[in-house]
Amino acid sequence: MMRSKPSILLLLTFFLFQIVSADSDDWDAYKCNSTVSCPKSRPCCSQYGICGVGSYCLGGCDVRYSYNLDACMPMPAMEKYSAVFDSTKLFMKQTEYLGNSSETDWVYTGYIDTSDDALLIQMPNGTTGTVVSSTKYTWYANITARIKSSRDDGVVTAFILYSDVQDELDHEFVGYDLTHPQSNYYSHGILNYNHAENTSVTNTFKNYHDYTFDWTEDEITWYIDDKKIRTLKKEDTWNSTTKRYDYPQTPSRIQFSLWPGGDTSNGVGTIEWAGGQINWDSQDIQDYGYYYAFIKEITVIPHDLPSDIEEVESEDGGDDFNAYLYNSTDADENNIYLTNKKTWLGNDEATGLDPDNEDDDEDDSKTETVVETSGSQVHTKTTTKTKSKSTVSASLPTAKATTSTSNYNPSAGIGGFVQDSDATSSSSTTSSGSGASTSSNTLGGLVGFFVTVGFGFFWI
Repeated sequence: MMRSKPSILLLLTFFLFQIVSADSDDWDAYKCNSTVSCPKSRPCCSQYGICGVGSYCLGGCDVRYSYNLDACMPMPAMEKYSAVFDSTKLFMKQTEYLGNSSETDWVYTGYIDTSDDALLIQMPNGTTGTVVSSTKYTWYANITARIKSSRDDGVVTAFILYSDVQDELDHEFVGYDLTHPQSNYYSHGILNYNHAENTSVTNTFKNYHDYTFDWTEDEITWYIDDKKIRTLKKEDTWNSTTKRYDYPQTPSRIQFSLWPGGDTSNGVGTIEWAGGQINWDSQDIQDYGYYYAFIKEITVIPHDLPSDIEEVESEDGGDDFNAYLYNSTDADENNIYLTNKKTWLGNDEATGLDPDNEDDDEDDSKTETVVETSGSQVHTKTTTKTKSKSTVSASLPTAKATTSTSNYNPSAGIGGFVQDSDATSSSSTTSSGSGASTSSNTLGGLVGFFVTVGFGFFWI
């Protein structure tokens, strides 16, 4: 996915972009990592390693480096789910989301449209692209998405699972090699450049393929078009140094992203991995004004949760235990419990320490009532709506796919999108859209690509 550590830890993944309206001094003052936690005034550590409030306490909030265990909001649990992405009504701007997952199944930053009954994620000239993230968290499930990747040197498409403590599963696509999609995984964001493998398929830009993660407590199997391409067993991931399994084992959001791995602001290794510098005057840019990828549909079939998971009741919670929380900063499988706490914030300055969500719904002080559909649900919410940018769509042919498997061993320092990277910025041109930034002198540019995955990301 994307990382200065190859993969996404996207900036997944990542574009759920956090809004950061600060200069570089503020960036340094409010970093969070394994050596420094967030202060009480900005208690939530985002996936980009920045402390904040509001959205920082939602998707991507890393409990390990936040002020305390209560700072991050509960993670809403995903049940069985399927959707065909034939309408943008399924998606909400990340900047409008305060954690009530009943309002929308998906949030995004960047540029989206629909074409040929599929979601079109776009990366206009000089921008950092698009990230789409589920609002709910899956924890052990079979997840399949039907995708056509983007193309050309420096262009990266990603489909990942990404947790708030940087566990990650990847299907990703480098645009210079359209017949060898890559699979990868990370645990707690630990960099290991020997986990990636690639597989041979028919052209990923011209053809839809079904990409699957079958993720259980004991093993993970990656599939393409129902053909097994690799399996990882948990028992084979024991780390004798850290005394833990380096195995993705925590609730994760589903993320799709399109990002410029070949942007000149990235590290040399990332640019090489992505196939070289991106060409902002390519045929797709000339014809449509953007690079693009298609996400046709998705299916999620949950597996059983760990048998020893506990339910911890909150007096101010609801009737259902449908969200996850951590009881330790160790943040492993056995540190997760089910809660009936509310998952949303009452306003964009609230945090898990004081969520201001005593009412049944989100902040009722907003000014406009909107009725929308999300999957099979119809809901009413009070919020301020802003029309998202829509651009011309592309229509492409499909063809039958075949697959075979081989190993892929990237050199150290070469890899995909860094989901939690704080070192990646966008190009210096300017552009309008659904919140995606193109200015490298903003903190948003620094935190920007991610992608997380990671979720979320906000652009300024």
